[in-house]
Amino acid sequence: MEDSKKEASKKIEDLKKNTSNLKGKTMTTNQGLKVNDTNNSLKAGARGASLLEDFILREKITHFDHERIPERIVHARGSGAHGYFELYESQEKYTKAGIFTDTSRKTPVFVRFSTVAGSKGSADLARDVRGFATKFYTDEGVFDLVGNNMPIFFIQDAMKFPDLIHSVKPEPDREIPQAASAHDTFYDFVSHTPETLHNQIWLMSDRAIPRSFRMMEGFGIHTFRLINAEGKSHFVKFHWKPLLGVKSVTWDEAVKIHGADSDFHRRDLWDAIEAGQYPEWELGFQIVPEEDEHKFDFDLLDPTKLIPEEMVPVQRIGKMTLNRNPDNFFAETEQVAFHPGHVVQGIDFTNDPLLQGRLFSYTDTQLSRLGSPNFNEIPINRPVNEIHNNQRDAHMRMTVNKGKTAYFPNSIGGGCPHLAKIAEGGFSHYEERIDAKKVRERSESFNDHFSQPALFYRSLTQHEQEHVVQAYSFELGKCTYDHIKERMLYILAQIDETLASKVASNLGMEIPSEIDRPLNQAIGADADVEKQQPGPKKDYLDKSEALSQEFLPSEGIATRKIAVLAGDGFSESDYNKMKKPLEEAGAMVQIVGTHGGSITCDKGDFHKVAHALMTTESVVFDALYIPGGKKNIDALMKQAKAKKFINETLKHCKAIALDSEAEELFDATYGKDFKDDEAVIINGKPQEFIDAISKHRNWKREKAAMEIPA
Repeated sequence: MEDSKKEASKKIEDLKKNTSNLKGKTMTTNQGLKVNDTNNSLKAGARGASLLEDFILREKITHFDHERIPERIVHARGSGAHGYFELYESQEKYTKAGIFTDTSRKTPVFVRFSTVAGSKGSADLARDVRGFATKFYTDEGVFDLVGNNMPIFFIQDAMKFPDLIHSVKPEPDREIPQAASAHDTFYDFVSHTPETLHNQIWLMSDRAIPRSFRMMEGFGIHTFRLINAEGKSHFVKFHWKPLLGVKSVTWDEAVKIHGADSDFHRRDLWDAIEAGQYPEWELGFQIVPEEDEHKFDFDLLDPTKLIPEEMVPVQRIGKMTLNRNPDNFFAETEQVAFHPGHVVQGIDFTNDPLLQGRLFSYTDTQLSRLGSPNFNEIPINRPVNEIHNNQRDAHMRMTVNKGKTAYFPNSIGGGCPHLAKIAEGGFSHYEERIDAKKVRERSESFNDHFSQPALFYRSLTQHEQEHVVQAYSFELGKCTYDHIKERMLYILAQIDETLASKVASNLGMEIPSEIDRPLNQAIGADADVEKQQPGPKKDYLDKSEALSQEFLPSEGIATRKIAVLAGDGFSESDYNKMKKPLEEAGAMVQIVGTHGGSITCDKGDFHKVAHALMTTESVVFDALYIPGGKKNIDALMKQAKAKKFINETLKHCKAIALDSEAEELFDATYGKDFKDDEAVIINGKPQEFIDAISKHRNWKREKAAMEIPA
């Protein structure tokens, strides 16, 4: 027995040769060089551009970019669609980019939506940031607007990106949990890196579980530059505003949708486009004149900060419409390659240190994922204008280059391809003056980590705030280390004491009066610790309605999915009376039958069933209608799933309409306690039902509906 154990342990002992234990060790590069600072890239001054010579940044990012083969390390699970962008009015006072000055153009686009943290095999409704990346195929070349559905990012410097993602990915010893932030390593990182707090509170809000890709905002995150024909620069932040409004599901729904339809968002986008219900967004600019760069209480170069719309309004300058699904998911959605460095003349960069690092990282990650520097020749990535340069060969080269020359200057090839003057469309960078020391540090103007999370929370409605409390309680409740939870409670108290108090109560813990210092531990070994600590919270704006989904406009009920719960013998007159106005308003009306195939109405006509009751759930619909008909209601009364369908619709605060005998079924559920609810429409009244659906949810019901069993 002992000999067999010894033999079995041989491989274990062999593996120990390659096992690394970091406890008590000093950080080094892969070449053994001791590292002094792994939080800040090397810059030309604290607010200056990142430098190409930063070999520590390049090693860290390069290794990170190549950690997964072959799916994307982040944004692995995605869905895409084709469309076009049209400009409302020329923006030539800000930029010389043709896409933003020529109103006669109809610029093709391809958009990819995604979750950030999960693998390709994860589910759509994870609590996560959503990617929102747009490839514009302009006449002057490709412009990629690579953003998210949240206007800020977790970190301020690209140097920290591997640390962030390593913390939120499944824990490496057990590969658990998938596509979830509710675990120890993530909150260990967050609690020691307060720059993450603004994006993290957005992640705890309803924004992290959108109803649809079609019902979420998009943001370019960074501050970019627009350059006009005279060479004048303006700072700009890019916004996508959905015409359907910004809507979310509840966490209880998200959990159930995981089981009912893990492809919920992908299917929703595909089905809407196939049905001719084309998603639309307006593109907005937030413009800041260069001379106003320092007039705010926050730094425009800090990617963890937004500009409140009350301070700088969003100017809506054009509209994007998605009107065609891909022909092949792999060839288009999977192989599309975005890069924030893909810009056209009239658009340029700022010294945002996260953006600066992304300009390096994205090319490197495409080389790893797509296997060749020729990824631009894949059809979905190819610009619509011609490409002419001296780049040659490499794996999967598609172009057959004629001639002897592949260098510049030359005489054998007639000097071609020749260079373009700026007046002819040649790209030129903004001539920003640089006079700074070469340093690896963070600007002190980036140190306000509490003001904007506090503004965000203050700006939410009561039910939205309660959802944030529930989210933090769930997430921290999944952590197993008390010191991490205590540290997070202390930090939450710096944002909002009531928020922290409610979360602490749910966890059965007290908010500590003090924690191990320093609060911010993402600093260099020789950095001035005090200079890198969060500053006092500022209240430079009481509230911003633009931060709450409840104040964002939406247009009607187009594309909303309405379940019609019915069995044989349902009232055709009731059904037609409701169906016609719903469909005229753009809703998608689907029969959920007591069985599959077809059901017969009280007139004896057959009606095709979209979903059998046993194969679907209420959570994948936006509202519920139950027509009358005694035979129909008698059949539904015998189905426990029908009652569950009604109870869950009530629990999730959705609109319900009943006709005739359907009230008897409603009374057999928890609905009997909600008959005076403003979103429960008894005896027809299609317009009232439409009005209730357009409000998305009746949140006044939520507290009472929480008593309905899950």
